[in-house]
Amino acid sequence: MFEFFLIPLFALLFALLHVVSDKLLGFAEISPHVSLIYLPAFCRLLHVLLLGKFRGTLATALGGMLLMQSVDGINLFGFMNVACSVSGPLIALWLFERIHGRPVRLTSLKDLCLVTVVYCAANAGVHHMVWTIFDPRQLASPQTVVWMMLGDLNGALIGAYALKWTASRFPLQRR
Repeated sequence: MFEFFLIPLFALLFALLHVVSDKLLGFAEISPHVSLIYLPAFCRLLHVLLLGKFRGTLATALGGMLLMQSVDGINLFGFMNVACSVSGPLIALWLFERIHGRPVRLTSLKDLCLVTVVYCAANAGVHHMVWTIFDPRQLASPQTVVWMMLGDLNGALIGAYALKWTASRFPLQRR
């Protein structure tokens, strides 16, 4: 039951980290949806690593819907962006578990980095595929997919290092 209280807390954390990251790291922005240092990238992955696939995805989706109200307003394209945002971590975890036959170890920097790299490629790829099909105006240039992947990677690796440090000092349990 406790896990269900974590879902709105993690959703709020994601939305707040997005806003704080936007304010503090605005200098690294390439376009309105792409930054060279996107700290919330790891938040998406953290949600599914700590809360599990269903609850973690729900937390990210709720956080994305909170952001929709302040960023572009509530609309179909906003919901599509949320769907893209929740798919990247799921793709990365699914691939990791299929290849390695086990879940990601939170205390293994190697595991966290591997799943992070796959997540960043999946996230940028899915977003750009949807943007290309439904709203090409979101694409600042054809190279934007590379910049988004790099920004997600920078933010997510910072988070992966922080999680590894935390998990090796405190007993974190997966839900």
